Amino acid sequence: MNNSIKSLLVAVALFFSSAAFAAAELGRDYNLLNPPLPVAGKKIEVLEFFFYGCSHCFDLHTPLSAWEKTMPRDVELTYVPTIFRDSMEPMARTLYALDSIGQLDKLHDALYRAWNVDKVQLFDEASISDFVARHGVDKAKFSSAYNSFSMQSKVTRARQMVRSYGVRGTPTLVVDGKYMISGLYPEDTIRVLNEVVAMARKARSGRK
Repeated sequence: MNNSIKSLLVAVALFFSSAAFAAAELGRDYNLLNPPLPVAGKKIEVLEFFFYGCSHCFDLHTPLSAWEKTMPRDVELTYVPTIFRDSMEPMARTLYALDSIGQLDKLHDALYRAWNVDKVQLFDEASISDFVARHGVDKAKFSSAYNSFSMQSKVTRARQMVRSYGVRGTPTLVVDGKYMISGLYPEDTIRVLNEVVAMARKARSGRK
């Protein structure tokens, strides 16, 4: 290999290396909500707006789950089921119902696989109830939670959050009511998320 080719390869390698570790850029990697929305609690809030049937959400699910297991102690991740149309509401109810009976961790992965790998049709309470029952969830308890009095307020709140945060697609991450991340590849999403969490931490402490 002659020197000119070696030099070219080194230059290309350095270019991609620097691009991979480039600092997150406003307008390219994340955007700012204006005005920012209030955050409840003392921890840095990370919201993931998602839908189980979204292939891009499925692609992000594994790296985001891995990130969640090692995220800083001052950070809290919350899943927000996105409802752009009425046909998406049953899956929002499913998330809230499973969460209320302590079964969400058990079924979260399975629901993603059902939609994106196995192509299971989960569009109504009957099909969803049968699915969760096959995965060991008490069908009666699930149905009671799915149709509970408090469920409608949770669904209404999810719809309101989509509008308030200006979510246009999934997955979308919102950090501390201020920083929005969307439209990136999974590995870039995690990289930018780490940087934005650090920004939020500095903003909270008043440091520049």
